[in-house]
Amino acid sequence: MNLLENNILNEYLEQTIDPVSHLLSQIERETYLTKAQSHMLSGHYQGRLLSMISKMKSPHKILEIGTFTGYSALCLAEGLDRQQGELHTIDINDELEEQVTGYFESSEYKSNIHFHIGDAAEIIPTIPGPFDLVFIDADKKRNELYFELVLEKTNPGAIILIDNVLWKGKVFADMQDKRTKEILNFNNKLATDHRIEKVMLPVRDGLFVLRKK
Repeated sequence: MNLLENNILNEYLEQTIDPVSHLLSQIERETYLTKAQSHMLSGHYQGRLLSMISKMKSPHKILEIGTFTGYSALCLAEGLDRQQGELHTIDINDELEEQVTGYFESSEYKSNIHFHIGDAAEIIPTIPGPFDLVFIDADKKRNELYFELVLEKTNPGAIILIDNVLWKGKVFADMQDKRTKEILNFNNKLATDHRIEKVMLPVRDGLFVLRKK
């Protein structure tokens, strides 16, 4: 599928799904206007998928690794029990803290969201589990570390989502750089990991959906 066909497909897909809240539209607009890496934002289609998975799972506790500007966290929060549910989201970029905190405070989930700034590998062990739903979308070179850390803090039936597993199609290329090889190797490990059930979805940059046995 060429770029034009892909854009037409994405436009059609977005026409068939539910609209997003004013706050999510604001976050998307301001991210694309002010952030050099705006492509990291989940966006309308993937955001609705995250929301749907969360609502289907009805998680009590969610963990997100890689907050960026908070869009995906708010989508995942839509499936939480508003009275008792918790979403913990971690990002290492303290320059985004004030902006993202403002978005969370403006949302209906402000009392459910706990925003952590720092190294996820150090923070994850300090957050009480178990997690029912996990979204890993941070530095790709540590995906395997994050996966092992969160697998220890989940019960059977928990869902783990890992983003960017197609890496802009580079996993199919004959010539692969170091990062692409790391992602491909990790994908192959997950494909043969008997602790989980798995399916990869060709959504945006690829989303691995894992279920702990």
